[in-house]
Amino acid sequence: MARLADYFVVVGYDHEKSSNGQSCGRTIQRFPEKDWDDCPYTQGIELFCQPTGWDLSSKRQEPTFFVSVLTDIDADRHYLSCLTFHEGVPLTAVPKPDESDEVPENNHNNHIVQPSMMFAPKSLVLISSHDSFETLRNCLGLIYTVYIENIPNVQIETLIGNILSSVQVPPPGGPQVRFSIGAGDRQALQPPLSHTIPTTNETVATLFQQLSINTIIQLFCAALSDHKILFLSNSYNRLTSACQALTALLYPFKYTYVYIPVLPAHLIEVLNTPTPFIAGVHGSLKLEVQDLLDVIICDLDGGSVMIPECVQLSIIPEPAHTRVTDALKKLLHPDLSWADKAFPPSPSSMKTTARDMLDKEIRAVFLRLFAEILIGYRSCLTLIRIHPEPFITFHKANFLGHRGLVEDDFMTKMLDSMCFSAFVSERGPPYRICDIYDEVFASMQTVINEERLSNEAMMNHIKQIAQQLYINENPNPQPYVQKIPKATEGSHNRIHIPSFPAIDWVHVQEIIDEGVTKSNIKARPQQPRIVPMGASVSQSSDKSIVSSNARRLEVLRNCVAFIFENKITDARKIFPAVLRAMKSKMARLALTHELAYHVQTNKAQLEHQQFDLVVRLMNCALQNDSSNDENGVAAAILPLATSFCRKLSTGIIQFAYTCVQEHAVWNNTQFWEATFYQDCERQIRQLYLPDYQDQLGVLTHIATRSPRSQSRDSRRSWSVGPGSSGQPESPKRLQYRPREIGALEIAAEQLRIWPTLSKEQQQEMINNEESTVYSQAIHYANRMVYLRVPLDASRSLSSSKYDTEDNSNSNVNSSVAESDSLNETESGFDEGDVPEVGTNVVKFVTRFVDKVCSESGVTEEHIKSLHQMIPGVVAMHIETLEAVHKESKRLPPIQKPKILTPTLLPGEEIVMEGLRVYLIADGREEGLGTVLGGPALLPAEGAVFLTTYRVIFKGTPVDPLACEQIVCRMFPISTLTKEKKINVQYLQHIEQWLQEGVQLRSNTFQLMKVVFDEEVGTENADTFRKLLHRMRNPPSVWSTFAFTGCAVTQPTQMHAHKDKNSSLKAFAKRTLHKTAKTVGLKGKDPNRKQKYIHPSPTIPRKTYSPKGSPTSSRPSSVYDDNLSIIEEGEVPAFMTMDPKVLEKLFEKPGYKDFQRMGLGELPSFANTKSRTDPYRISTVNCGFSVCRSYPALIVVPQSVSDDSIRKFSRSHRQYRFPVITWRHDKTKAVLLRASGFHTKGVMSMLKSHSHHHQPTPSASLSELSTSVEQEKYFHAVVSSTPIGQLSHSQISDSLTSIDSLILTAGTSDTLTIPETPGGTRKNYLARAVSSLRSSGGRVKSLGRLGSVKSDKRMSSASLQAPARANGNVEPSIGDVGIQGLHRAALYVLGEKAQVKAVKVEQFPKCDFIPVEFTEVRHVKASFKKLMRACVPSATSADPEMSFYKAVQDSDWLKQLQNILQLAGVVVDLMDVQGSSVMLCLEDGWDITTQVSAVAQVLLDPYYRTIEGFRALIEKEWLSFGHRFTHRSNQTAANQASGFAPIFLQFLDVVHQIHLQFPLSFEFNQYFLKFLAFHYVSNRFRTFMLDNEYERMMAGWLLEEKHIPTKDDENLGNGSGFVNRPQSIGQSIWDYIEKFHRRSPIFFNFEYTELENHVVLRPFSNISNLRIWDYFVSESLDHGPSYDIEIVAKEMKQVEEDDLVDGTGSLRKIANFCYDNQHLKMPEGCSYLLSEIHRLEKELDRSPQKWHPLWDKLDHPDHEQLTRQVSLNTQLAQSHGRSIHKRSTIEILMRAKMSGETAKMFSQPHKFEKHNYTMTTLIYCDYCSQVLFWGLIKTGMRCTDCNYNCHEKCMPYVPKNCASYKRNSEASTSQQSLAKAPSETNVGTLDTLRASDQNYDQFQFVSSVQEHRTHEGYLFKRGALFGGWKQRWFVLDSMKHQLRQYETSEDSNCKGFIDFSDVTSVTALKKVEGAPKRSDENAFFEMRTNKRIYHFLAPDSQAAQDWIDKIQSCITG
Repeated sequence: MARLADYFVVVGYDHEKSSNGQSCGRTIQRFPEKDWDDCPYTQGIELFCQPTGWDLSSKRQEPTFFVSVLTDIDADRHYLSCLTFHEGVPLTAVPKPDESDEVPENNHNNHIVQPSMMFAPKSLVLISSHDSFETLRNCLGLIYTVYIENIPNVQIETLIGNILSSVQVPPPGGPQVRFSIGAGDRQALQPPLSHTIPTTNETVATLFQQLSINTIIQLFCAALSDHKILFLSNSYNRLTSACQALTALLYPFKYTYVYIPVLPAHLIEVLNTPTPFIAGVHGSLKLEVQDLLDVIICDLDGGSVMIPECVQLSIIPEPAHTRVTDALKKLLHPDLSWADKAFPPSPSSMKTTARDMLDKEIRAVFLRLFAEILIGYRSCLTLIRIHPEPFITFHKANFLGHRGLVEDDFMTKMLDSMCFSAFVSERGPPYRICDIYDEVFASMQTVINEERLSNEAMMNHIKQIAQQLYINENPNPQPYVQKIPKATEGSHNRIHIPSFPAIDWVHVQEIIDEGVTKSNIKARPQQPRIVPMGASVSQSSDKSIVSSNARRLEVLRNCVAFIFENKITDARKIFPAVLRAMKSKMARLALTHELAYHVQTNKAQLEHQQFDLVVRLMNCALQNDSSNDENGVAAAILPLATSFCRKLSTGIIQFAYTCVQEHAVWNNTQFWEATFYQDCERQIRQLYLPDYQDQLGVLTHIATRSPRSQSRDSRRSWSVGPGSSGQPESPKRLQYRPREIGALEIAAEQLRIWPTLSKEQQQEMINNEESTVYSQAIHYANRMVYLRVPLDASRSLSSSKYDTEDNSNSNVNSSVAESDSLNETESGFDEGDVPEVGTNVVKFVTRFVDKVCSESGVTEEHIKSLHQMIPGVVAMHIETLEAVHKESKRLPPIQKPKILTPTLLPGEEIVMEGLRVYLIADGREEGLGTVLGGPALLPAEGAVFLTTYRVIFKGTPVDPLACEQIVCRMFPISTLTKEKKINVQYLQHIEQWLQEGVQLRSNTFQLMKVVFDEEVGTENADTFRKLLHRMRNPPSVWSTFAFTGCAVTQPTQMHAHKDKNSSLKAFAKRTLHKTAKTVGLKGKDPNRKQKYIHPSPTIPRKTYSPKGSPTSSRPSSVYDDNLSIIEEGEVPAFMTMDPKVLEKLFEKPGYKDFQRMGLGELPSFANTKSRTDPYRISTVNCGFSVCRSYPALIVVPQSVSDDSIRKFSRSHRQYRFPVITWRHDKTKAVLLRASGFHTKGVMSMLKSHSHHHQPTPSASLSELSTSVEQEKYFHAVVSSTPIGQLSHSQISDSLTSIDSLILTAGTSDTLTIPETPGGTRKNYLARAVSSLRSSGGRVKSLGRLGSVKSDKRMSSASLQAPARANGNVEPSIGDVGIQGLHRAALYVLGEKAQVKAVKVEQFPKCDFIPVEFTEVRHVKASFKKLMRACVPSATSADPEMSFYKAVQDSDWLKQLQNILQLAGVVVDLMDVQGSSVMLCLEDGWDITTQVSAVAQVLLDPYYRTIEGFRALIEKEWLSFGHRFTHRSNQTAANQASGFAPIFLQFLDVVHQIHLQFPLSFEFNQYFLKFLAFHYVSNRFRTFMLDNEYERMMAGWLLEEKHIPTKDDENLGNGSGFVNRPQSIGQSIWDYIEKFHRRSPIFFNFEYTELENHVVLRPFSNISNLRIWDYFVSESLDHGPSYDIEIVAKEMKQVEEDDLVDGTGSLRKIANFCYDNQHLKMPEGCSYLLSEIHRLEKELDRSPQKWHPLWDKLDHPDHEQLTRQVSLNTQLAQSHGRSIHKRSTIEILMRAKMSGETAKMFSQPHKFEKHNYTMTTLIYCDYCSQVLFWGLIKTGMRCTDCNYNCHEKCMPYVPKNCASYKRNSEASTSQQSLAKAPSETNVGTLDTLRASDQNYDQFQFVSSVQEHRTHEGYLFKRGALFGGWKQRWFVLDSMKHQLRQYETSEDSNCKGFIDFSDVTSVTALKKVEGAPKRSDENAFFEMRTNKRIYHFLAPDSQAAQDWIDKIQSCITG
């Protein structure tokens, strides 16, 4: 018996601490005043009485009641029932002390002290250990009723005393107690039948009424997986009820964490605890708890749950989750079963479940859930001790492995929770009191099997369990009517209510003492019994795989038999099959059984070969299993590893454990504990088994054993192993076995008889069990030492040697292997000497012993002796292993393949000899022999070499059955971009784990993943990496391979001025002087020696300008300012005006190109005529004094003087002023290149304004002269352009110009574009700066482009312009929204931020076009993504991340498109319009070079030859200073900047053009790949250093050109180019020229000179661009084929070897994954030329050169190939040119537009869901898949351009909506198309004019146009009902479609017929069902592959026109 309540407390408002109506609670009285011995009083209950705070109220409140829960230090819960009411408190209003004492005469009454009444809360509290909430509510209600109603003859003291003493709660299973506390009441208490089952009344049903099913399941899973849960509600009772319901659903688990259903506001900080909890707070605190990061918040009032993003919530595994959800839906929504019935049952016949019964049914569902997910858990319990108390653990790994839940996150977390640990402790003992869960669990497997056959069985079972739960709460069926007097309704609002009286504590104590003596109710105690076992865990596993593995197990058994019979040859034959079978857990368990059988037959000592094979099998079994040992493989191998051995020498034996130590399972403490406990259980069982053998002597067949015995035996023999209960066995060995009693059964019997034993017997049993556990601890301490101490004690075992999670099969996931570090488990080894290894092992074993012995009840003496024993065991074992290790080294080593020596270039030396490694596969599929076919070349075994030029791997495939070909992978060491260390690689073919490896990635798209062989020490691997970094990062270019073997005298330091800063003082002085000069505080010293200075821009390296500022936001050059200063005395002698030097320099191909274009001659050779030419070659920069990064000779206008150039060069970044690089031979327009304009930021403008009143004369004059000279230069360029010599009236926009594409008929010369809101927007920052510049009404203008001038001046251009009346500055481009697009003589393409600040009136006939381009940093990022896409290091785990998706995400093709479009602008402006173009982008050496070079390739056919392409590269890339050293990271100083593939991008663009125009290039694709490879290889000097100045300082720029001789031609065919002694390095052009003379390796046989005269206009759409095969192709035969000599040598060696071996054959086999296709299968012409060369040698004739022989061939006459050009061909050609020019128009128009108008060029589609009515298939325009299937024909269609796509494809569709507004005169377009010329000369102006006329009838809106060849109304016959409907049809000859519209005004296409499916179009006579009055000859029929269409035209002539047009499109 127990008290109903332990304490009664009166808690009131503490008036002494009151402040502003708020205070705290105060305990007024408590009873009893002395604590109970068994239940101490809980302090701090005042906070829980008013959780939101103690506040006064202005009016009386109705009494409230709620229950809080308090948990004491022993985790016992105390229920605090609180009834709160309010008492009146008289208060006095007191004036504030700071108020004035003076009171106005008319306001005396306001300060009279007036009494007022407030109401303070008071709480009556009962503290109880029982959750009888309703009884506690009634008792408190009676006390309040007696108080408020003043019931006579009833004392409150009596009521309290009776509650605390007289009312006794019977124990569970006891009788019903009826009582009265003395207030005229009648009450009853009915205890439940079982104390382990929680009582809920209706709380669970209430919770499901407040929240949804899924929400409650989420909360349920969160509670089981140890998450924090917080409830919110405005009702305290709801909070308590919800928490009680959630914990009740966890039954049979008990929630053991923090449990606070009602948390006071003052304790809200408790929610920040790291431990899990279930708590509740009032809804008013919602805002204070919403920021909790890891708390799941459930709003009971709103019915919602918020799960933070950081919380990963696991859900119940399937199919249990579905079963629970379905059952709950049927219970909570029974109407679902008849909702869709035609005749639903009447309401009267529907049975409704009572609320309390619904509560139990819901609980039954969750009770079944626990029984289902824990099926077999009792068979995984491990018994360690029986006496004095049972100690039982749970084998988690065994349970998860058998249930197949190893990867299930929910089950893993639940089994690791404290709830489950308490569950095992409470319900693990086999002899205890049982409840309903034990019964449900025992039969759950049978119930599930029955429910699979019957749908109603589940609900019937739920109702049965619910009935038992209901009976548990209500065991007494007889109802009892209680009588509870209550207070009168509204009694709390009475005016005069007395205060709650003080209670006489003496009287209360007397009643308590009297009542305690009367407690005499006794209950029948519940009897313990044997707990039912339930189904075995093995019965729930899948047994279907037994038969499929029977053959594999038979092979395994035969292999093991061969090994022990010493038939090694036979064993090796089937050994690979056995290794593959090891992937199955059943095979691994079968292996352990077979090995154990041979150990029992005394075959443990093996021969060397036997030992090696057995160890390999054991290692393979361990490797395929995880570190948690779910299947028990490691536990079975553990005794085997200490049994098998071999004899090394006399007295020295090596055991198998020394060869299986390298596995993570031996580092797993949980494995050792679980295995130790299993062996202890086995020994405890053997201890008591003799007492039960007599009773169990009957033999039983194995299949009839009990589940428990099967499970116990499953951990001792594989025959009924963990995977199944019936493994195939040898019938001779394991046919019958006696029934074995389990350890739990023995324990149950022992616990039953324990009370009957004497104390002596009990103590003897305790001692025996303790000794057994102690002996096992000794045994396992030795085992752990064996497995933890390595054979070589001088090294340590790596704990991360094997993956602890992902080793589910023999193939290691490459993504895991590539990671920098694996998940490391605890390791007992550190690198160091032997004592340190031993110390770590001692620590590891000691920790294990302490834990298991303390838990198992081993005495302290025994534990202490173990501590003393372990160090000695470790020391002795280490000493023993020293001899074993020494003898094992004497064993003959395993034969490994011979290391192959690589072929080297002349001068190439091996830096580090070959290290034996394995080349493993990466993310590519080539060479694996999988989907791409071919032999399995990888992994390959060989060696990695490091030379002065390359990193080379050479070896052979590991799989000897794959092939015997040599695998070679190499790349230049200078191309290495990333070196990454990789760990833990397992090679299946050699069954070895390799510790360490390295992954090397090259920017030539090579990836080398190698792992070092075990013979390679760590020191050698580290040395290899160090040498690799040293060779990759040379101190200067002179240390690279290009200058190997050359006597190079390094040039004078280019930064000689740095010597002036030899001391810190000198450096500071120099810096201060320089700063003073910059800000104008100090003038130049006239006596100081004059210097030419061209520093870097004044803007910082990366400037972020505010919006509207003209300052560029792009990063400027990283050139150091000091690099741009050259003293006059520092200029070398050969860099002067010596005519011989200039003449020698002029012989370079880049300079000779100027002479070819007629751009001038050297001054020494210039004649009178040349001086009249518009251009000249200037020597102003011959000493590199103006711009160091420019060439010595530049082309400028004739009228511009050298002094003028020196002045205005300062207006450009890096002093890279505009120079002429190319001239159009017809239009005479010129192409100029420069860097971006200098701009001043806001601070510079403010500084200029601050110094306005103190102008510096020299600075003003300098800026004035700079601006004037700049305008003169622009004027000179305009004047030299033919179109610039015309007046404005003569420059008319005709159809010959590009403007004609955007002009409609009859428009003016300029394009009028409607105004936009953004068009008139002003630049407020510019306006503010303008106000700063204004002074005295004077007009300020720009001194240089984008800079602010301080002095007033008038230029020649400004004098011609009319003056403004208001004196304001002329508007700039940035101030005007949109300007008219007119023809200009000079177009300047520049950056947006800089061009906006240009004053356009100062530069007549010039137009400044801001363009967008890709910055270098984005190019770098794109290249990295491209490399990861083309050469992935590991296979992508994301199935959606395909190769093409990865390439798309890299944006590489978009950047190529941008370059092509900008080059296209240059082409159209110069070729079509005849305007000159100036490129002023960035620093002038990246995107400027790309666009300029690509434009010249498109415009000039000379650059498409090998000679011309060389001249182009030397001129644009080398002479004009592309920073190859910096961008390619050639030296150590440039490594931090990252590789920038600017030149590679240019080559890729040329490759794209080459693909579209293969007849126009003399060189082939291999030529471009060769350049792409060697511009970063550092083999040639050509692409070394950054500019011409540095190359001249290096000494090779003026080097004499070597004329090839006969000796050079005979230099080995493959021996390489030999450098002459006077040569500094080798030029790539000499190399190309030599091999080009020798063979057509770089020649394009499709090259046609006539086609070469065409101006190329390639398509720049992404769909027309291709991924360069240079990025994705690889050959493993010789590596990259770009080192021609190496490939030739190796091929020759292979041929010689074949001749020697006699294996040569004329038949060649080419493997796509291995051979180089270019070499293995050469082009037909190359092959024939080589055959001619071979035959001439055989005939002893002098071989002819291939090129003269090729020229002698008769080429077909081009005129004979001319054919009649069809209409479709004309349309296609004109369409291509139009698209190209439209791209130009878009760029020009986008530059002129702002605001909303510019968005029309990047217009997104307006997609809407569309229902298609066509019967033909419609395809998605994005993915080209069928748009819909079946009857539902819906998809997404753009309402503007009829673009069709799937809904899933919408996010990826490019924003290029093409909506067109047709002109009313559509017929004119058709007539012009019909009159197109029959012959088209592509590239001429006449053809462009003709093509332009085809488009002048359309108003341009976007970049794609619809071609309407023919259109009109037709009647079409329907396919379904045969009806005729009139529709508008459009024939599109470009898309080859016939499109259907509703009307002629409709813009939405209803469907189309693709002409590729049309087979015929024929005329028909009148058909049946035709419309009335129709012409019988107006019908025609169109047949397709899928359907026949019938059409009706208005008349026969219209029908014939349609037939002819369609037929023309089909056949054309």
